[in-house]
Amino acid sequence: MPFAREIPTDRLFPAPQHQELLARLQYAIRHRAFAVVTGEVGAGKSTAIRALYDQLDRTRHLFVYIADSRLTPSAFYRDVLTQLGVAPPSLFHGREVKRLFERTILDGYTTNGRQPVIVIDEAHLLSGAMLQEVRFLLNFHMDSISPLTFILAGQSELRGLLRLRTFEAIAQRVQVRFHLTGLGEAETLAYIQHHLHLAGADRPLFSEQALRKIVTESRGIPRVINTICTSCLLDACAHDQRLVEEAHVERVLLELQDTQAPRGGSPW
Repeated sequence: MPFAREIPTDRLFPAPQHQELLARLQYAIRHRAFAVVTGEVGAGKSTAIRALYDQLDRTRHLFVYIADSRLTPSAFYRDVLTQLGVAPPSLFHGREVKRLFERTILDGYTTNGRQPVIVIDEAHLLSGAMLQEVRFLLNFHMDSISPLTFILAGQSELRGLLRLRTFEAIAQRVQVRFHLTGLGEAETLAYIQHHLHLAGADRPLFSEQALRKIVTESRGIPRVINTICTSCLLDACAHDQRLVEEAHVERVLLELQDTQAPRGGSPW
């Protein structure tokens, strides 16, 4: 299928802002910096993190990925330790788990020099207690050098959270920040053509009118583009038509709205 979600990261569409985000995250890793990535739903944050993971040198880095909106500080440390190959005793709670985390990070860094890269996705959903725990992570260092890179990724609301006075100390420590927006018109068209090419399409599958409609309605958000285009191709196939026309796009948009509206009024 042309718009499959999990295509290999080396075949992703090279949108300039996604390339810049990846470069900034690589900088954050080299300099053991604290990074914050925000963007609309489906803008490509998780895809960028996946690409970052695929490019990491496993002999030099330990990658930890967490995406749990109900995360508590104790659960966070347990999850990190588990991904690092350390099973915390079941009787360990709170401070004991935290101290084990400290020892594990420092021992691993000083013994084999492998730098942990800790990513919390969906960070806009973190509790106040967990965000406050981030302050400890940002103050965690060895001889004035941080032994790890810490990355928060979340929807646009995360920017608003970090502007609150409660989290001012965290915001002041952000060294790398990036906000993903939708693709422009030309980029959206190129994105669609890129995916069609990857799937081996050897003829036009969308009319110009259909493409213009998709550009407008998707707002350049990759996940939305994928959803609309996939649904349009299926709709055209169901009607035994070889070209997606504007009418297919309009029908698909109505169907998506009917499906999603009861859960919040937006199909995305």
